[in-house]
Amino acid sequence: MENDALWTALPVPAILIGPDDAIREVNPAGELFLNASTKSLLGKPVLDRLAIDADIDDAFERVRRDQGPLFINNVDVGAGHAPPVECNVQIAPVQGGENVLILLHPRNLAVRLGKSMGVKSAARSAIGMAEMLAHEIKNPLAGITGAAQLLSMGLSGDDLELTDLIVVESRRIVALLDQVEQFGNLRPPERKVVNIHDLLDRAQKSAEVGFAAKMRLVEDYDPSLPPTFVDPDQFMQVFLNLLKNAAEAAGGGGGTIRIHTFYDHALRLRRPDGSGAGLPLQVEICDDGPGLPPEIAGQVFEPFVSGRENGTGLGLALVSKIISDHDGWISVDSVPGRTRFRISLPVAPKDAPKDKE
Repeated sequence: MENDALWTALPVPAILIGPDDAIREVNPAGELFLNASTKSLLGKPVLDRLAIDADIDDAFERVRRDQGPLFINNVDVGAGHAPPVECNVQIAPVQGGENVLILLHPRNLAVRLGKSMGVKSAARSAIGMAEMLAHEIKNPLAGITGAAQLLSMGLSGDDLELTDLIVVESRRIVALLDQVEQFGNLRPPERKVVNIHDLLDRAQKSAEVGFAAKMRLVEDYDPSLPPTFVDPDQFMQVFLNLLKNAAEAAGGGGGTIRIHTFYDHALRLRRPDGSGAGLPLQVEICDDGPGLPPEIAGQVFEPFVSGRENGTGLGLALVSKIISDHDGWISVDSVPGRTRFRISLPVAPKDAPKDKE
């Protein structure tokens, strides 16, 4: 195919089909979307590999007849066993009208990228309230705890149980307020050049001897990944939080957590100043639990949104804040039986300071 470099560089899935509607060429983004190689796709009927919720046969006929492009917006497109993705579809004639080009623009990517850019501002807006609440509540709470402990010295029986309850619940509130203050921490990350697999290994070992002792943790790493540029302590917190969420989703019976790393050169995030940044390093943490409640699936990274009965709604908000502070992106896909959190990070700059540890 002519202009191979341009074809390869297209950031959206592109499929060229012949007069018989069989696949003639697929670009790298299309291979990822279809989860198959070009070699295995060539010659296959496109509608055997791509399910589009529209009258595509009629669309192909109109494009070839009118020799003009056709646009189909907000339509579900499925590929293989993956859940359908809402896309904008462009169909255009090429090479004299016999061949047809299909371009897919997944809207879920654009929507989630937009949400990612808004997460930082949502987190910032909650920080002032978080710090104020923590400061105003912790001071009188210390007095309440001390008074209950003094009272308990002269009590017994049921009265002693009540003062013990005051102390226990007060300490629980202090622990919650510590988390609120941590969420309000504005300290910039202390970035270092690190191997993301070193952090994942440390987080996995910690999880296996603690909250994920009943879980089966599976590594699926790409050992060729270049280093990234992050605050190691903050990202340990990110990975531990996501692993803990996955373990809690499985319940007491246990389950499987899969940690997958890979390289995706097509993903770029546009910063607020208009500049672009590549986010090729991908980390996915997947569990086989029941999935996120549908009513909160789109807001899980916002402060004070939780799917657990006693959840604070600050854990994933803190995770998202940390990743945003590192110019990264986090997203989630969830259906019953599979929840996948995906973190996308930049490669470390060549002149970045190395970790001396």
